Amino acid sequence: MERPIISLMDYFVELPDPRVDRRKLHSLTDILCITICAVICGAQYWTQVEEFGLAKEDWFKTFLTLENGIPSHDTFGDFFAALNPEIFERCFIKWVQSISERNSGDIISVDGKALRKSFDKASAKAAIHMVSAFSSANGLVLGQLKVDDKSNEITAVPELLKLLILEGTIVTTDALNCQKEIAATIVEQGADYVLALKENHPNLYADVELYFNTLSLGRQSTEVEVEKGHGRIETRRYSLNTEIKWLAQKSDWKNLNGIGMVESTREISGMVSTERRYYVTSLVDLNDFSRAVRRHWSVENQLHWVLDVAFREDLSRVRIENAAENFSIIRRIALNLLKQEKTSKAGIESKRLKAGWNQGYLLKVLKF
Repeated sequence: MERPIISLMDYFVELPDPRVDRRKLHSLTDILCITICAVICGAQYWTQVEEFGLAKEDWFKTFLTLENGIPSHDTFGDFFAALNPEIFERCFIKWVQSISERNSGDIISVDGKALRKSFDKASAKAAIHMVSAFSSANGLVLGQLKVDDKSNEITAVPELLKLLILEGTIVTTDALNCQKEIAATIVEQGADYVLALKENHPNLYADVELYFNTLSLGRQSTEVEVEKGHGRIETRRYSLNTEIKWLAQKSDWKNLNGIGMVESTREISGMVSTERRYYVTSLVDLNDFSRAVRRHWSVENQLHWVLDVAFREDLSRVRIENAAENFSIIRRIALNLLKQEKTSKAGIESKRLKAGWNQGYLLKVLKF
């Protein structure tokens, strides 16, 4: 019988086994394969991974060794608690690069997310925080990195970006990560940037806000977008100005070519509200700018929301040592595999159920 998951496992051969030899009753490949399959099909805890393995043992024996049967939940837990997450992440990134298409102009959205239940009161361990990069063109998680316990996203994002192939793409971030070092790292990787700007850069924000509020008429290109639905009318006006020699902070930001604004006007039941958001960018084309702003939210809608709703990530109590970080990588492997399977038009949650019910469909998911 065809071994469906071997193409995936080829990218994890460099994973060092954290166990001592006398405790290696189950192969690393068996443990990893069973866990990935179980999480695809809905497992959230090590006990559920074990139960899934036992239920599918005859099927797993057709392509895994299983010399000592299905590992216990303690074996799964101990293995992933000890596994080096940095090497696991590098393997994950290599695999994603192999299955994703290179799309010039792809929007790579970068954002952070806390695994809320990963805190451990007994050891005074705080919940871990992960920063992810999401490709809107491929609909895939390209990589993620844990934020150091004594640091924040600002230091983790450049390290994550350096691990990725970004040439020809447009990288977007929220205001927290609107930082000079992050802009420089993006440019050095051969990409462009669109960074949301708020009062964390007070002088730059004040200058950009003043320009768009009082000085900008007729001095920038503008695109208007209208969206209607559910009794709401929203008009978004995208503006980009690339004539910014006057901007005092221009030389502080690598390849800063423009400042942008999105003005959103909402009308609901006769009530009208207006909001303005500002950006700094290396782009010079209005269409590229507006597209990047619109697609930035894919990291929230197609990644973080799916992880919370379909995978219940915020409720996961997996937290011993490296287990929470490694389990988050497993979830993203499962999510990417499910997104790559296109024969079913169902949502991720329904696909997970279908994979659990139908081994033939699970094989389709695993073949990517």
